[in-house]
Amino acid sequence: MLFPIGDDNTERRSTPIVTWVLIGINVLVYVLLQGASGENPFTYAYSVVPYEITHNVDLVGDFRIGNGLVRLFNGPYPIWLTILSAMFMHGGLSHIGGNMLYLWIFGDNVEDNMGKVKFLIFYLLCGILASAAHILVAPNSRVPSLGASGAIAGVLGAYLIMFPHNSVRVIAFYQIIPLPAIIVVGLWGLLQFINGFGSLGQGGASGGVAYMAHVGGFVAGIVLCFFFRNRSLSLQEQRQVYRTQFYRERDH
Repeated sequence: MLFPIGDDNTERRSTPIVTWVLIGINVLVYVLLQGASGENPFTYAYSVVPYEITHNVDLVGDFRIGNGLVRLFNGPYPIWLTILSAMFMHGGLSHIGGNMLYLWIFGDNVEDNMGKVKFLIFYLLCGILASAAHILVAPNSRVPSLGASGAIAGVLGAYLIMFPHNSVRVIAFYQIIPLPAIIVVGLWGLLQFINGFGSLGQGGASGGVAYMAHVGGFVAGIVLCFFFRNRSLSLQEQRQVYRTQFYRERDH
């Protein structure tokens, strides 16, 4: 298991304001509106419930889910707005902590390349498409789904395409080692595909994790980054060109 703790930001040219704001909003929603456990009426009202989206109905009351019950409350109108609200809510400290760490590590580089406005649009689109993927494989599920994971999976997909050789520091075998992003993010993506397609019989979710939302967000990020990224040379590429020209002129 590779646990990322940082990456190479030496080529970053701007302050990642949007990334910081997104992290701040997620934390504030969790602390002020959800509470420490994330178990309250607000959470259940504003989470994505696939059945509500596919049937355009706001479910209210107790519903049997597996061996337990889930109580749903009045959500926003129209109900599909939960696709946006759920993107900023989390189910517990480990959930929000892990998501925000990944956004902190990988979001700034992608934002730096795309620019602030385009990055925000990209992030929201990835989150929406991630929820769409989950709803597609579990259209009748009454299990609430929430979290920034789908949108962040999109950020990881873009990072994989735009910065495949960036050094990512990970904890592995009880030590910190640098690995190229193509390995770290690539393995993460592969794991989501394995778990996602392996859980199709369970509605694309396993162990409380909506893996197909991760898959949908990851694929969306890979595809959308070709439309949102800055196609001009990165600073690293520019320096390589200048370095090559310098040595050619020196040799002459």
